[in-house]
Amino acid sequence: MSDAPLKTAHGTNALTSLMDPKRTWYNNRRLIALNGWIVLLLITSYANGYDGSVMNGLQSLPQWEDYFNFPTKGKLGLLSTIQNVGALIGFPFTPYLCDGIGRRPTVFIGALMMVMAATIQTASQSVEMFIGARFMIGFGLTFSASAAPMLVAELSYPKYRAPLTSTYNSLWNSGAIVAAWATFGTFKIQNTWAWRLPSILQAVPSLLQVFLVWFMPESPRYLVQKGKEAQALKILAYYHADGDENDPLVLYEFEEIKAAMEFDRTVTANVGWKSLISTPGNLKRVRIIIAIAFFSQWSGNGLTSYYLNKVLSDIGITNPVTQLLLNGILSIWSLICALAASSTVERFGRRVLFITSACLMTLFFTMQTVCMASVGGGDFDWVFC
Repeated sequence: MSDAPLKTAHGTNALTSLMDPKRTWYNNRRLIALNGWIVLLLITSYANGYDGSVMNGLQSLPQWEDYFNFPTKGKLGLLSTIQNVGALIGFPFTPYLCDGIGRRPTVFIGALMMVMAATIQTASQSVEMFIGARFMIGFGLTFSASAAPMLVAELSYPKYRAPLTSTYNSLWNSGAIVAAWATFGTFKIQNTWAWRLPSILQAVPSLLQVFLVWFMPESPRYLVQKGKEAQALKILAYYHADGDENDPLVLYEFEEIKAAMEFDRTVTANVGWKSLISTPGNLKRVRIIIAIAFFSQWSGNGLTSYYLNKVLSDIGITNPVTQLLLNGILSIWSLICALAASSTVERFGRRVLFITSACLMTLFFTMQTVCMASVGGGDFDWVFC
């Protein structure tokens, strides 16, 4: 079996020694251009956050509730969760698209679906049409949200790879902020544009990706996988070494990609899905991966992402303006916390941050539950929708 992983296991120190300390993101025009393209990918997380927050704001708008006949229980739950159903259905196709046609086309397909879905949501004439649009948003977002972070990691200059990949998830909150304050700003519109305007604004980041994604470079890793090694080397050299294909850093990265691809081919030929659970070590890794995925999605953030207005109503805060204002303030606070955490990844490590976050969330959700129980005043039927 290939020893590629052994060659690259200590790649961090080697990369550090090969990088020019004078080459920074603000004084090199090609790095500036590269980071500009990466920003185009990062807004995928923004679009995800916008969608996660906009439903919160819409539920606090009397115009939206009145137009859709005050949805409750099952219908309200479907409006909130159908996006996740679309994402779940789209997920099995994303690996094949990313590796089959490339990261850029996959981002384009997802962004195009998002634009179409946001347009349908804006033009909705019935709750069923709105639900269909929400399903399309989840389906399309899955493609973009799967391909974009891969492309961020595979294009980033090594020095900035960890901060940029960490920032990707943090920007979820920037989209949530815009959605929260957009619904706050349209509250005084006395017609259906109070909710249609925030809906159409959801298409803006995806529209930028539709028009611009074809101008950005493709993943060098994907190009090597497809046998286009010369093109991959050219991209690495252009953005990481001002076009010098013989630069030691570029050659190291290029050889590292080739070694990793060769190792993947060897593993694919000799190892099947059964190997995931064939040894105690592999089984432990699978359990950790599943647990992390489970914890991140069941962390309780869905409560404030989709039902904040119901929570606030049950503790006596029923004024729509106050609800929208709190939604906007919480979004800003979440962004501050997320950026602070992402900036400390390299200093404290991922495991320490994960455990610390889990402990603090347990503490604060316990406090929240106790406070809600002490206030009372609601039957919490919305919980079972």
